[in-house]
Amino acid sequence: MGSHLLLTNFTLPFKNLDLPHLEKGSKGRGSQRVPRVLAYYGLKTPPYNLDALEPYMNKRTLEMHWGEHHHRHLEGLNQQLRRNDILYGYTMNELVKATYNNGNPLPEFNNAAQVWNHDFFWESMQPGGGDMPQFSMLAQIEKDFGSFTNFREKFVETALGLLGSGWVWLVLKREERQLAVVKTSNAINPLVWDDIPILSLDMWEHAYYLDYKNDRGKYVNVFMNHLVSWKAATVRLARAKAFVNLGEPKIPTA
Repeated sequence: MGSHLLLTNFTLPFKNLDLPHLEKGSKGRGSQRVPRVLAYYGLKTPPYNLDALEPYMNKRTLEMHWGEHHHRHLEGLNQQLRRNDILYGYTMNELVKATYNNGNPLPEFNNAAQVWNHDFFWESMQPGGGDMPQFSMLAQIEKDFGSFTNFREKFVETALGLLGSGWVWLVLKREERQLAVVKTSNAINPLVWDDIPILSLDMWEHAYYLDYKNDRGKYVNVFMNHLVSWKAATVRLARAKAFVNLGEPKIPTA
């Protein structure tokens, strides 16, 4: 299901519709009209069942994190958009950039960015994930970090070095034309700097507390070993190459 729903703003007379909520015998009151309907963004489901990441991320974590925290950001955003018609019609990517407002965030930014961040995070994981990337993804990592081990160490170090709540990202930097690991605080994501996200890890406490308590190191390592979706990352990198010319990565030889 797409995350952006069409706005419908119409009034039409009821014509021979069976509407059980209308009282019988209400004839003679003139034509009834469909109330105004405003639909903005819908809640996307993760691309797997909520218990599919067990035992590394349990069903209760997904129910709480996706079903409550993520859902609350979405509802908050839709409430805000009802009061601001100017922002209607943006894609979620565009909405994040517009509401960031060049570093002077509008009230809608936090909810918009957190909805985008969570959608991206769920799709950065898969059942049976982890291990190492292959083919073009691995080649690009080795080109930009020297080795997969170097990349992994950089990702873990960055995650554990994040103070407070935030996110860790593998991004493609447009100007430098290479992959990099970056961290962001609170709701901020790399879109606001025009970087192209490839992977993300949620480092807010509610993302890991039910499974790992305060052991953030275990959470990050489990993500890298068992959850990260290199399949999704490979697809995202291939799409990013349509916008950034990376040249041909050198394939290491024995």
